[in-house]
Amino acid sequence: MNWHLHFLGVGAAHAVELGSSAVVLERAGVPLLLVDCGPDTLDRYLDAYDALPPAVFVTHTHMDHVAGLERLFFKLWFDEHLRGTTRVFIHAGLLPWLQARVADYPGALAEGGVNFWEAFRLVPCTRGFWLDGLWFDVFATRHHVPGTSYGLALDGSFVYTGDTRPIPEVLASRAGGNEVIAHDCGLVGNPSHTGVDDVEREYPEALRARLLLYHYGSEADGTALVSLGYRIAIPGGRVALPTPLEPRADAG
Repeated sequence: MNWHLHFLGVGAAHAVELGSSAVVLERAGVPLLLVDCGPDTLDRYLDAYDALPPAVFVTHTHMDHVAGLERLFFKLWFDEHLRGTTRVFIHAGLLPWLQARVADYPGALAEGGVNFWEAFRLVPCTRGFWLDGLWFDVFATRHHVPGTSYGLALDGSFVYTGDTRPIPEVLASRAGGNEVIAHDCGLVGNPSHTGVDDVEREYPEALRARLLLYHYGSEADGTALVSLGYRIAIPGGRVALPTPLEPRADAG
């Protein structure tokens, strides 16, 4: 069975031409899980699949990663067959922030009588979550305030960091095999994002060889990253993944 990561967008918040960073896990060409839903993500998803996502994982609640949830709400609510079918997985610690960001505006509909989350199946989690017989590990990352951002790993297949500073201690435990490591990285780092100098300082050569960089600042920055010997994700690009391992005995 073929597994891929399909990058709908790969840009930093200001890199509109690259699209909001979001990725879809595909199994045999079928979308299984959308990671993040920024302002333009739903349009890109619909163009690719002509359907709404069956499941979404939210890494953190900056608007370039969650602004599209409001539009997804309308799409789901006004289709009685789809209403309540899309699962939204999110670390329980982020729920107050997500509620404040996208669900707490008075009157989800002008007509009234509607609770925002009834359009979805909201699934809070901490260590991880089950989806279609697979166990996805959720882990804390280093982005702004501690406890406000999380990455995702599928054992043996991939790690997706979300926005983060370097996390060598996490990747040592979550990416110990041949997993593809999709990692936040621009040319220059800052207190909330990884730069090339951070990668070369924090990660051993063997791990750097497995990095797939995204969340960079422009097409020119992407070209520069490639010239430095790194592999980058591109908007609309698909990257083949190793087949996931069977869930561990301690999963769940």
